[in-house]
Amino acid sequence: MEYVRLGRDGLKISRIGLGTWQFSEAWGVLEYERAREIISKALEMGINFFDTAMVYGGGRSEEFIGRAFEELGVKRDEVVIATKIPGDFLSPIDVFKSVDVSLRRLRTSYIDLLQLHWPPCWHNHPTCQYMRALERLVKLGKVRYLGVSNYPIALLEEARSCLSTIDFVSMQYRYNLLERQAEIELIPYAEKNNMVFLPWSPLAKGAVTGKYTPENIPEFKDVRNRDPVFHPENFNKAWPAIKLLIEIAEKYGKTPAQIALNWMIMYSDNIVPIPGAKNPKQVEDNANSVGWRLSYEDWRRIDDATKNIRIMYSTWYVYS
Repeated sequence: MEYVRLGRDGLKISRIGLGTWQFSEAWGVLEYERAREIISKALEMGINFFDTAMVYGGGRSEEFIGRAFEELGVKRDEVVIATKIPGDFLSPIDVFKSVDVSLRRLRTSYIDLLQLHWPPCWHNHPTCQYMRALERLVKLGKVRYLGVSNYPIALLEEARSCLSTIDFVSMQYRYNLLERQAEIELIPYAEKNNMVFLPWSPLAKGAVTGKYTPENIPEFKDVRNRDPVFHPENFNKAWPAIKLLIEIAEKYGKTPAQIALNWMIMYSDNIVPIPGAKNPKQVEDNANSVGWRLSYEDWRRIDDATKNIRIMYSTWYVYS
């Protein structure tokens, strides 16, 4: 496993993390024993960075992680726990209360990285008010670092201006070979400000793994149901690039998913993908996407094949 540094103290995190949205109804990994097997395999493969959120499974994801670490005998300083607080919980009262609950679920006395999951668009909590509450949690030792997820740059700038003695250390957004909008301003901003960039959905919810073809897109019974990436108009546009990933994977003796993740970490030194996994084999495959590199020529072939793909998101009118 490769590692990079996060934050002012140089906290070491694995170059591939484990996203744990799958421990929820959204993805269907609801059995604790299965989740424990996934977490155990991640640890075995050298993954020490675990990304979750307060809302995943209504707290189930955090509960599974905390219980698994305890039962597996994991020392607290051997893992880096990143969770996310939703915009709905960003009133000053809710900030402290929700973090206390999160700490209990995770069975820990502190959170390594607390990320703002999305802006408080429904309740319009004043930015500096909740940022001062979050900064106080860092001062009190309940949180080590702060990050953002799904924040526009203008609001991120406003949030940073509210901090007195600390700064954000990470940015988490949707980014994969079929959806590369993050390259326009988000990744450059992270690079300029020395923030780790955490792509969520780095495998486009499985679209780039080679498991599906235009003739074989199943009726998903999870969060992928009616996902725009799998809409025929979009998937057909992406299919030539997916076929190229399959071809290059055969050349390297790798999987298309490993090729996609390796391409991503070559794009920028500060990128740390956090793919999910529904079984231990997927964890192992994801972990083995590092420790080697694509040739420049193959990296360029993938770049050319994907950079002009434009996913149409207004698929509702087609379905209606």
